Amino acid sequence: MAAQAPASQRVITQSKDSLLKTYQKRLKDDVRSMIDNYVEIIKLCKIEETTQITRACQMEQDQYEMQVRASNIVRAGHSLMKLIADIRQFLILNDFLSVNESVTKSSHHYKQQVKDSDIKLASIRDEMAVELYELEEEYYTSVYK
Repeated sequence: MAAQAPASQRVITQSKDSLLKTYQKRLKDDVRSMIDNYVEIIKLCKIEETTQITRACQMEQDQYEMQVRASNIVRAGHSLMKLIADIRQFLILNDFLSVNESVTKSSHHYKQQVKDSDIKLASIRDEMAVELYELEEEYYTSVYK
């Protein structure tokens, strides 16, 4: 059983590493797509004097290409937002160190509260025992019993 634990830990680590590499690849691809499309839109802003098609056709073609490239930029932006959500979910589900640290910190806090409560209860018990002894002594020495 002890031999299986390191093997399973190694598999989990490998899957985390491959997932992180996938995230990095998605990030690079989406950013590259945004930059490439933006550069191409900027290139379309150049006016060429000599073309084989009319200026109106060229403008329509450029406008259509700009719309396609702008939608590609938006799609890459949406993909980046999805990537951010995936990374957040990954951190929430796989950040065992911070979860364990939080649980340990809470456990220590509650153990300290238990110790403080026990000390206070013991103090109250001792005070009540002294008071009860004094009351019993007063009662048994009283003439009204």
